[in-house]
Amino acid sequence: MVLSAAIILAAGEGTRMHSAKPKVLHEFAGRTFLERVMSAVAAQSPDALAVVVHYQAQRVSQAAQDYNASVEIVMQDDVPGTGRAVQCAMGQLNANGPLSGPVLIAASDMPLLDAETLRSLLEFHASSGNDATVLTTTLADPAGYGRIIRGNDGGVLRVVEQKDANRSELAVHEVNTSVYVFDAAVLTQAVAGLDDSNAQGEFYLTDALEVAREHGRVGAYEAPDPLSVEGVNDRVQLASLARQHNSRICEDWMRRGVTILDPQTTWIEDEVTLDTDVTVLPGCFLQGHTVVHENAVIGPYTTLIDATIDEAARVERSRVQESHVGASANIGPWTYLRPGNDLGEDSKAGAYVEMKKAHIGAGTKVPHLSYVGDADLGEHTNIGGGTITANYDGVHKHHTRIGSNVHVGAGNLFVAPVEVGDNVTTGAGSVVRHATPDDAMVYSENTQHIVEDWKPSWERE
Repeated sequence: MVLSAAIILAAGEGTRMHSAKPKVLHEFAGRTFLERVMSAVAAQSPDALAVVVHYQAQRVSQAAQDYNASVEIVMQDDVPGTGRAVQCAMGQLNANGPLSGPVLIAASDMPLLDAETLRSLLEFHASSGNDATVLTTTLADPAGYGRIIRGNDGGVLRVVEQKDANRSELAVHEVNTSVYVFDAAVLTQAVAGLDDSNAQGEFYLTDALEVAREHGRVGAYEAPDPLSVEGVNDRVQLASLARQHNSRICEDWMRRGVTILDPQTTWIEDEVTLDTDVTVLPGCFLQGHTVVHENAVIGPYTTLIDATIDEAARVERSRVQESHVGASANIGPWTYLRPGNDLGEDSKAGAYVEMKKAHIGAGTKVPHLSYVGDADLGEHTNIGGGTITANYDGVHKHHTRIGSNVHVGAGNLFVAPVEVGDNVTTGAGSVVRHATPDDAMVYSENTQHIVEDWKPSWERE
């Protein structure tokens, strides 16, 4: 079925979120509400995709265009309501000639709205011959949702908002999800006659269904998974939905062969990839496009962000961001790998080690209490505790290169730019400022002074 247009409603402030950020730009499992809904809608390949904005319009428009440069931005005026939003959208979409065919409308506060549910809705709409179809779901507790009132033929008579519903209507558990498919001509006519004669004083899009019913049939398609169409109005709902979604994500990975010791304290975003026989220990956050290969052990209490962890590596009580950890490498505890690191096979970044844009060769160890930034370390080199690559002169970053089979003593300072050859040994407390050739030993001579019977000034009087 050819979808003539899709309209995403993203004009609201979301006051119950109590946030300076528009509700649609809050994140859920690594992506904003708006991005997630746009992705599901765009998968239906509409001829035109419009996003209606109003509150912080420039910010929301930019987010929409960042995700899809071809999206059409529609500005809603100060007249409130979803009906007014669609009036504005249809006016703009019809400007170059009347639309024909189905038009999909979706709210932007359903972060789990998925492409398959929308595809099934569109197929149902086409096969049933409806002039309009409402996506519905049945909830044990329908409080806050508009109720679906059906006729004897099973068609939709109307949708009644909670504040406008009487006692019998409030008893209905089938609710509106704020996702619709309309015939374009019917929608154009239906929204043209909307008014604000309701408890909220808004232009309800649901009132357009009654107009559509005068032209023909209004049907309903019930979403098979209520979670996929659950809206978010406040942070309590956001937390609840996120917990339910994450529980499903963890369960899915466990059924695919991943050991997750405590799913209640493990959070895994949608774009993460885990191989079989990965073990995730309690308290872990796996985010972005993180990839973890087989037999790796993550955690406990570890955050991975856009990280790649190779087979049999271990990352314990650490934060790894935009970095690659090689096979059988050992990271942590309390290690911070900032973006741009590449650690080789069987390497180590130990306790209280920080790295940034560091390339660490196979078998090289940075065991503890060190900073390695903007540096290349060769293979099978050992870095003594308390070592620092001094890469910043206050204006520019400079590079350090340390070769293979180097033995760095404790408390060393490498003042970049500097290069140290292979098979070099450095003495404890050395400050290395100049290039050191292969097979050399370098040390800094410091004179030790002893003042006997010394007392601080306040004790001398």
